[in-house]
Amino acid sequence: HWHGFFQLQNSQHDGVASITQCPIAPGDSLTYTWKATQYGTFWYHS
Repeated sequence: HWHGFFQLQNSQHDGVASITQCPIAPGDSLTYTWKATQYGTFWYHS
């Protein structure tokens, strides 16, 4: 879950598995990619 910045056209990466995005299987990975449109300090937690 991301804090402090707008997820314009990218909100599918901020929610509950199987509702807003596919779950990530054990041992797999996911790389988040987005265009930064704000500057500052932001954080993420799961």
